[in-house]
Amino acid sequence: MPMPNIPDPPEPAPTAPAPPTWKSDLVSGFLVFLIALPLSLGIAMASGFPPIAGVLTAVVGGVIATWLGSAPLTIKGPAAGLIVIALGAVQELGGGDNATGYRRALACIVVAAAVQIAFALARVGALGDLFPSSVVHGMLAAIGIIICSKQIHTLLGVTPTAKEPLPLLLEVPASVLRLNPAIALIGVLSLLLLFGYPVLARRTRWMQKIPAPLLVLAVAMPLALVFHLEHRHTYTLSSTDSTYTVGPKFLVNLPGNLLQAITFPDFSLVASPVSLKYVVMFALVGSIESLLSAKAVSSLDPERRSPDLDKDLLATGVGNLAAGVLGGLPMISEIVRSSANIGYGAKSRLSNFFHGAFLLLFVAFAPGLIHRIPLAALAAMLVFTGVRLASPKEFVKTFRIGKEQLVVFIATAAITIATDLLVGVAAGIAVEMLIHVLNGAPLRSLFRPVIEERVEGGRLVLRVKQAAVFSNYLSIKRRLAQHPDALTIEIDFQDTRLVDHTVMANLHDLKATLECEGRTLTLSGLDDHGPMSSHPLSARKKVVLAPVESR
Repeated sequence: MPMPNIPDPPEPAPTAPAPPTWKSDLVSGFLVFLIALPLSLGIAMASGFPPIAGVLTAVVGGVIATWLGSAPLTIKGPAAGLIVIALGAVQELGGGDNATGYRRALACIVVAAAVQIAFALARVGALGDLFPSSVVHGMLAAIGIIICSKQIHTLLGVTPTAKEPLPLLLEVPASVLRLNPAIALIGVLSLLLLFGYPVLARRTRWMQKIPAPLLVLAVAMPLALVFHLEHRHTYTLSSTDSTYTVGPKFLVNLPGNLLQAITFPDFSLVASPVSLKYVVMFALVGSIESLLSAKAVSSLDPERRSPDLDKDLLATGVGNLAAGVLGGLPMISEIVRSSANIGYGAKSRLSNFFHGAFLLLFVAFAPGLIHRIPLAALAAMLVFTGVRLASPKEFVKTFRIGKEQLVVFIATAAITIATDLLVGVAAGIAVEMLIHVLNGAPLRSLFRPVIEERVEGGRLVLRVKQAAVFSNYLSIKRRLAQHPDALTIEIDFQDTRLVDHTVMANLHDLKATLECEGRTLTLSGLDDHGPMSSHPLSARKKVVLAPVESR
């Protein structure tokens, strides 16, 4: 019997290829380049490095590190958060000779980069989840205050006599009284433009397309020409009959070409206790900042792409290795430039590459324009950045999360300003742990929680006992990672005495990530836990009811 002719199934309709994104990335990369150029110069200047070192780092972050990371929309480059460490390394390792201190600081950066690469290979990208948010924000607030304490004097055209943050802040009134009027005019006007930019952008639509740092340069550079800052001379202010000096020292100083900017590290003291201290700070603080920024950028990504944090840390480490060998600052995944990159319509990692390529071309072919940038304008950008890091809004925001969070925040910031970053962060963590113990967390559970596990088909239930706090959160996360096929996850806190804010915030972020994967996460057993503030992610402390006496 002949077989009936069965027609072949119709071929599936071809899927339309995704439109190329390079045009969007080219535009966003160019606009980010306009932001990154003055910020990179200013961060390097504030760090005690040659200004070109900041641009060199941004070029390496764009042209090299781009292809190694997994967070496609992050912009890698120098960050204000590492200024305090870099400047401390230059001053302490140089012993008064900044050129020597710079080369010895480069050696610390190279070794710290190797540590970051080791971190990534050991898959410790989850390190960003370990640190309490109040400690991290307290550290950043301290950095903001320290930046302001140093850069206000540069903005006014004055060289301060003090060296430490608190004395520098106390010296500000004296610097105001002896400011250089021409330089201060450039600095103050630049600062006013930065603070007033949001108002200007709301009222004028075309202004929204001009990055604020570019607007500052468009005003500051012509003023530098008007005041003839390229030539050293004196001028007298008629109202006070006081004489002031201006000249090229108030402008960005650059080498003749890009090759002359390359400086190799000096490893002669790299094994000394001071160098090792800065290696730890560069590696630890840089890794934490970069990981937190990468997580924050992924939450802004319109496509909600979840990055591999270990791979991103590897890219940061390799980039730092290259930057340190060539004479650059350390880099991180920088949140401000990355968020601007997303706002400008970036679609892929090409935007970071284009931003680095534009920087390279500009420095190679137009270094004379960079030399016309007044240092006071760069100082204004740094003061603006410092004020944002230490904004009163940060204090209020932390207080709303919980009074105990504000205590940790202030303790971290104060001790960091009084000592250094490493001591400040350690003190903040110690204060947080002490608060947890006072709130009922057993000492033995601070690092290893008791977790009971139950699997029912595609449903996973974790019953956490005693305490769920920042220092043992990774244990909970590892348990979850052991069940990648569980579609429904429940974490039961009925038997915990305390669930802290860091755990609540991390689980909130994890819930959003799992939902993108088609999985669900629910938290239960918190009905008997009283929130420590009205904030939805505040710490939860179990309410213990006093027994009722029978009559």
